[in-house]
Amino acid sequence: MLVHPSSIDLSSRTLRHLTRQPAAHRREIGTRWRRLPVGRQALLALAHLRCGDTYAQLAAGFEIGIATVHRYIREAVEVPAAQAQTPAEAMTTVRTKAYVILDGTLLPIDRIAADTPYHSGKHKRHGMNVQVITDPFGRLLWASAALPGSTHDLTAAREHGIIDALATAGLKCWADKAYQGAGRHVRVPFRGRRLKHWKRRHNSTHAKIRCLGEQAMAVLKGWRLLRKLRCSTNRITNIVKAVVVLHHAST
Repeated sequence: MLVHPSSIDLSSRTLRHLTRQPAAHRREIGTRWRRLPVGRQALLALAHLRCGDTYAQLAAGFEIGIATVHRYIREAVEVPAAQAQTPAEAMTTVRTKAYVILDGTLLPIDRIAADTPYHSGKHKRHGMNVQVITDPFGRLLWASAALPGSTHDLTAAREHGIIDALATAGLKCWADKAYQGAGRHVRVPFRGRRLKHWKRRHNSTHAKIRCLGEQAMAVLKGWRLLRKLRCSTNRITNIVKAVVVLHHAST
């Protein structure tokens, strides 16, 4: 396999942040020797998450075995994922905002047609449903655990406790038509084709506010691994949590 130098469009702050965490983990478990120093392990994980490089590509580039790549990446992902905000902690930050934007996204996965729970009828593909909360400026605040792609957005939001938490906080939330019936505190557009003029005007204003939430989706999909996940579905939640933590560390 040919090997060539490449780059990762992340700041050195992100690398330093990810380096400190595995270093502390190594001291905690008493690691005495590794094939890669902690800085190279962090770089390996960032190349996988940000660029979507496969284990075989990374094994050739870092001159280690594929099994070692798998073990190092899993460790480097689990450490920051454990530091991700819980829903309760996220609501503490959310309450300081004038309002928030709630939306769901589908993270495509590599599954066959027989895996019905993971097939999204809306997107016509297999994936995992992730709920995202952003501030009024479209900045990513929190991302939920991943659920099978067949889960409806409103069902996922309720299962994660987002709807009840927003109602308890008395915080206004803008969302799309998928969240019809979530409650008065969740603002959704009117449905239907032949709407009155004032309803169309309301939908236009609503769309201008809600579209800022798409910036957070772009932030997530900027980590190319999330554009096509080929790992076990049990690991996707940790990957999403690690990405959110690393994103906040770099901003």
